[in-house]
Amino acid sequence: MTDFTSDVVVSKTRKAPPKREYYAYFGVIFLATLPLAIVTWLLKAARRMELPEKGPIAAAWSQARIITPMIFTA
Repeated sequence: MTDFTSDVVVSKTRKAPPKREYYAYFGVIFLATLPLAIVTWLLKAARRMELPEKGPIAAAWSQARIITPMIFTA
């Protein structure tokens, strides 16, 4: 009989998705939310006649930071 237990290949299971996949989704979501964030920022600036505290890039960035983890936990 042959002993197969000595050459067992142990595969490591990943608990978290790869970083580059996360960053790819983050980039796509950021680019998708950027136009809406710009329009929202412009409307707030026009309505109040002053610049909002958070710029459009920061708003899109925070939206992408909220949405991307939701995709990976689903």
